[in-house]
Amino acid sequence: MTAIVPPPTDPALLARLHERLEARASGPDAPDVHYRTVDSPVGRLLVAATEAGVARIAFEREGEGAVLQALADRIGPRILRTPGRLDDAARWFDAYFAGSREPFALPLDTRLARGFRLEVLGHLRDVRYGQRVSYAALAATTSSPRAVRAVGTACATNPLPLVIPCHRVTRSDGSVGAYLGGPETKVRLLALESTGVLPS
Repeated sequence: MTAIVPPPTDPALLARLHERLEARASGPDAPDVHYRTVDSPVGRLLVAATEAGVARIAFEREGEGAVLQALADRIGPRILRTPGRLDDAARWFDAYFAGSREPFALPLDTRLARGFRLEVLGHLRDVRYGQRVSYAALAATTSSPRAVRAVGTACATNPLPLVIPCHRVTRSDGSVGAYLGGPETKVRLLALESTGVLPS
C-alpha cells in the first residue's frame, strides 16, 4: 500500500489567504473573537476582542490554548488571529510600559465578568495610576462592604488585567497578595508606577 503524501504547503500562500480572510472578517462575517499576541516586558500577552472591544488580556503563564478554548466556550467558537485589528491595544501596552500614566482609552467588552465581580471591576477603574488600595478599602466602596474575600476573587479573575488595574490592590499589611500574572509581575508593575521604571 502506497502512502499518500500531501503536497508541501507554501507559507507565502497561507499568509496571503489569512490576510484575505482577515480583511473580510467584519460586519456580519466578523468572528466572535479577534486575537493577537503582544510582546511586553512582563512576557507575551494574548489580547482578545469582540466587535464591542477588548474582552480578555491573558498572561503567557495562562496558556494560549486554554485561554482561547475558554473564550470559545464563553463567547463563541469563531476565533480568528487578526493582529491588525488589535494594533490600538498593542500601542496601549507600548505606551503603558514606556511610563505613560494614562494611555488612551481602549473600548472594552466586560461580558466575561458578571454580578459582584463586574461591580468590583467598575471600582477598580477608579484606582488611579500610582495609587494603591487594600482589598478591604476596595470592598468598602462596593454594595457589599464586608466582602473582602469576594473582592480578592474578583481581582484574581479579572479578565482585563493591566487595563483594569487589579495590580493596584494590595493586602492591608502592605504585602502584594496574589496576581494572575504572578506576584513578581505585580511587584514590577507597582514599581513602574511609583518610579517610572520597570525593574528587570
